[in-house]
Amino acid sequence: MRRPGYRWTVCALLFVVTTVNYIDRQVLGILAPTLQRELHWSETGYGDVVSWFTALYAVGFLVVGRWLDRVGVRRGFAVAVVAWSVAAIGHAVARTTAGFSAARALLGLGESANFPGAIKAVAEWFPKKERALATGIFNAGTNTGAIVTPLVVPWIALTYGWRWAFIATGGLGFL
Repeated sequence: MRRPGYRWTVCALLFVVTTVNYIDRQVLGILAPTLQRELHWSETGYGDVVSWFTALYAVGFLVVGRWLDRVGVRRGFAVAVVAWSVAAIGHAVARTTAGFSAARALLGLGESANFPGAIKAVAEWFPKKERALATGIFNAGTNTGAIVTPLVVPWIALTYGWRWAFIATGGLGFL
């Protein structure tokens, strides 16, 4: 039996997860000048790293929705958040463009579960008359992440080093 009003807690969690999703994916772009300088990346090398996220993110949409239908939103979302958080932290141990490409690919695959999972959760928890509002609320996490990341990541990188920026933001998925 579902508790009345609990759906709004679910919606708040979807907002937080979507915010974390958008924080994790932006760290690389913010740190790009530092990474290119310290790791001697060319523009082409950086482009390759970025492309791996996009490719697996797109492919992920094709398979993750079906997988979420099979395993359920609760279990599927938990696995996806852990996967993308581990991938985000994995950037901190990468030393080469190949290592960063692998971390980006796994991040893209894990993060591709966010929107299918959030939409499925809204459909399961909300009556039709509240679904657009719930979708708007969780989707606000995209812009919240886009606002928060450039405010926080440079400070972390300057204070603790760029590797800690990936560790700190990736660790948010475990909170």
